[in-house]
Amino acid sequence: MRRSCAAAVLPSLLFLLSGCAGLQYRMTGVLPSASDSRAPAFQMPPDAAPLGAFLRGQVALSRNDTETALKAFEDAVAADPDTPFLRLRLAGLLVRTGQLDRALEQVSRVVAAQPNDPDALGLLAGVQSSLGREDEASATYEHLLKIDPDSQDPYLFLGALYSKRGETDRAVATLKRLTSRNPNSILGYYYLGRVHAAARQLDKAEHYYLEALKLNPQSELILTDLALTYELQGRTDKAIELYQRILALNPQSVLVRRRLGGIYVGQKKLDDALTQFRELERVDTDPREARTKIGLIYLEKGDPERAATEFNLVLAAEPNNWRVRYYLGSVYAEVRELDRALAEFDRVPVDSEYYVDARIQRAYILQKSDRLPEAVREVQAALKTKPDNPELMGYLAALYRERKDIKSAIALLERMVERFPENDRYRFTLGAAYDDAKDKTRTIEQMQRAVALNPKNAAALNYLGYTYAEMGTKLDEAEGLIRRALELDPDDGFYVDSLGWVYYQRGDYRRAIEELERAVELAGDDPTVIEHLGDAYARAGNPRDALRVYRDALGRAKDKDQVDRLKGKIQALEVGGARVEGTGL
Repeated sequence: MRRSCAAAVLPSLLFLLSGCAGLQYRMTGVLPSASDSRAPAFQMPPDAAPLGAFLRGQVALSRNDTETALKAFEDAVAADPDTPFLRLRLAGLLVRTGQLDRALEQVSRVVAAQPNDPDALGLLAGVQSSLGREDEASATYEHLLKIDPDSQDPYLFLGALYSKRGETDRAVATLKRLTSRNPNSILGYYYLGRVHAAARQLDKAEHYYLEALKLNPQSELILTDLALTYELQGRTDKAIELYQRILALNPQSVLVRRRLGGIYVGQKKLDDALTQFRELERVDTDPREARTKIGLIYLEKGDPERAATEFNLVLAAEPNNWRVRYYLGSVYAEVRELDRALAEFDRVPVDSEYYVDARIQRAYILQKSDRLPEAVREVQAALKTKPDNPELMGYLAALYRERKDIKSAIALLERMVERFPENDRYRFTLGAAYDDAKDKTRTIEQMQRAVALNPKNAAALNYLGYTYAEMGTKLDEAEGLIRRALELDPDDGFYVDSLGWVYYQRGDYRRAIEELERAVELAGDDPTVIEHLGDAYARAGNPRDALRVYRDALGRAKDKDQVDRLKGKIQALEVGGARVEGTGL
């Protein structure tokens, strides 16, 4: 059986962990969840008005109706202005909606009533920092550390503030207080590395990044910053080693591929190499960047709600930070708030370097939501800015094929092959599109070209061999091609299925059954592979096994033609005496 490998651009940002942890409310302005043991204990007022408003707000939040929730919490505070918890809940929601001045007013009143409430102090410091009131934020963080010295986030944000001011020693001292109290603080060591890197103390930066990696060896963020440090040191081989390690974890990392590509180009051209190293970006310890990094780490740890809060704080201070807006859209996509994700991606303007990635993210969401015409328009918009980008062209062709718009897919793929005639993958995809159009001659021609360009293209070898087997011609050549594919990937169930189909077409049903049974083990959820096995059982005179297998395939089939075909085969066996034909697929 052939498996079409049409190129598709997946979302450029691939996260290492997924899932939605419970809301945690410390230092970020995220509202406390019902299960958060750190949420401040409170006694709801007996008056019905604030209680009713509070409950309305909770219900609205559970439905992601932020506007209604905000109005409800405002009503609750108006009805009971003396309960700090209600004001704190309102302040947190104001942060999430970008209304920092109003949030500052509400949380300041909470702190005035409860000056040692760590949750209120954490939110106050975060809002002060985002509003640029850094002296006040520093003082608030210092006060918070006196009453809650085991809380991690105040050390991180305070260290970032000191570093931004150029007070490296104070920043380092603050972060070392954290690692002294908590030797397992990944973020503590990580930000020690960043502070030293910003101060061009690269050996110390390397030391602390390595300490952080001991605690989390697969952190893409830490690995990336360490690799950048190696680049600044001129240790190119070490940087390459780490970039390759990152790509093994996340093949879609745009940043890493750019860096790695630049290094490789530089190794061939010395002058260009010198230029690359001189223009390497300085590590930015601006608190907004710190919040961005921490937001990404929270997301990596499986806490998208806290990540969203950090990104919202950055955007409140810098609404046109399209990189962070792109991250925020990715968070909403991660937690399946798809309308909000689409809206955030749509705000990225055409002149932003994140515009194309944002359009592809929108296309991917729309594709998965069965809104293919809209997905096509998103990729077409991206292509207007990068008209010859082969990945975008390949993704658009894949969408055309999914829409059954084979004519448009072929036209686009022919353009790709004309633009990149030596690319075997594009030849393969064009051949598969011709097959969609039932043009076997051109299918075979493109698959032959793909194999000629790359004799180790296992997919093309298998596709060509299976096409011959399907047509019942050149079966010896078909077997040779498929066996070459299996040498490259011996456990691919679709390739094994192709070999079984060659035996079937020869009438060697015993050997066909042997191979097809193995194919089902390797790719058992594919209805066509299962149907092939049923055909072989039927031809070999095993109607009971054939009927069992056909019913299994029918339960998995989605294509209407296959469903109708399977129903016919089942009916023929049930009534008895009917001759079962092969699928010819």
